[in-house]
Amino acid sequence: MSWLEAFILGLLQGLTEFLPVSSSGHLELGGALFGLEDPHDFFTFNIIVHGATFLSVVVVFWRDIYSLTANFVRFKWNPEMKFALLLLASAVPTGIVGLLFEEKIESIFEGRIVFVGFMLLVTATLLFLTRFVPQNNNSVTLKTALIIGLAQTLAILPGISRSGATISTALFFGIERGKAIRFSFLMVLIPIFGANFLKILRMSEAAGSSTMEFTPMIIGAVTAFLAGVVACRWMLQIVRKGNIAYFSIYCAVIGLTAIIAGSLM
Repeated sequence: MSWLEAFILGLLQGLTEFLPVSSSGHLELGGALFGLEDPHDFFTFNIIVHGATFLSVVVVFWRDIYSLTANFVRFKWNPEMKFALLLLASAVPTGIVGLLFEEKIESIFEGRIVFVGFMLLVTATLLFLTRFVPQNNNSVTLKTALIIGLAQTLAILPGISRSGATISTALFFGIERGKAIRFSFLMVLIPIFGANFLKILRMSEAAGSSTMEFTPMIIGAVTAFLAGVVACRWMLQIVRKGNIAYFSIYCAVIGLTAIIAGSLM
C-alpha cells in the first residue's frame, strides 16, 4: 500500500464512519479500486483506521463520556446513569451477532462489490424514508435502545451505514434529533472497541504475514482521526437541521455505480 492509497483510504474511513454512507462499504470499494489484494495488509490497516476513528468520537464527546463514566462508577440513579445503562443494552444485540457471525460474514462478502452496491441502496432507502418522519420529542427507552442496537447489527454487512441505520431507526421511533445522534454516536463506542479488541487478538497472525510498511499505517491513522473529528462534528449539525435524507442520493449513486462496475469485472 502506497502513502497516497493510505491517505485516501484513511480519509474515506474517517469521513464515512460518521456520515451515513457506510465506512465498511467505502473501504471495500477503495480496496478494490486500488487493487489491494493482500488480505493481511488490509486487515491490519482496517484495525488501525477503525481505532483512529474510535479516538475521534472520544475527542468530540469527551464531556459526555466523562459524565456518563463518572455517574456509572458512582452508581447513583439519575438520567445520566439511565442513559449509560441504555447504551450498554443497545450493545447486547451487536455483541451477540458480532461474536457469532462477524468473521463468517466478512469472509463471505469480502471483495463482493455488487453486494456492497445493493447494501448501499438499502442504506439510501433508510435515509430517504426519514424525510417523511415528523419531528417528535421522545426519549430513548429500553425497548428502543434494543431495537436501535438490532439496527446497528446490520452494519456488519458492508454497505449498511452504522450511523445511517441507528439514527434512522431512532427517528422512526420519534426520538428527538439531538438525542438520536448523541445516542447513536456514543453507542458506537462499545462495539467498535469490542470489535477492535477481538481483531487485535487476531492481529499477530495477520501482522506476521503482513508486508505493510509502518509509514502508510501512520498516515492512514492520522488522516482517519482528523477526518473523523470533522465528520463527527459536521454530522451533529446535519442531523439537527434534518438534512440526513440528502445522503440517500449519494448512497444510491455510489451503490448503482458499484453494482454496474462489479457486474463488468
